[in-house]
Amino acid sequence: MANTVSAKKATRKIARKTAVNKARRTRVRSYLRLVEEAIAAGEQAVASDALRKAQSEMMRAVAKGVFHKNTASRKISRLSKRVKSLAA
Repeated sequence: MANTVSAKKATRKIARKTAVNKARRTRVRSYLRLVEEAIAAGEQAVASDALRKAQSEMMRAVAKGVFHKNTASRKISRLSKRVKSLAA
């Protein structure tokens, strides 16, 4: 347990930041799920629209430090490849 005043404050700050990051991570996963569901349903137009929104949300999470840039790029790349394959 934290003993000093500064350590207690740091604990409070970490708890707040963790809650915010958790919400951001959940939000990104929700957008990714929408893309996955559209791909599974075979709806190319819906999937591409959902992918555009998910990409924006992923990059916002990268900017906030929730995900690493390469992780987001990899996920977006793989999803976009799957969305493009629906058109064929």
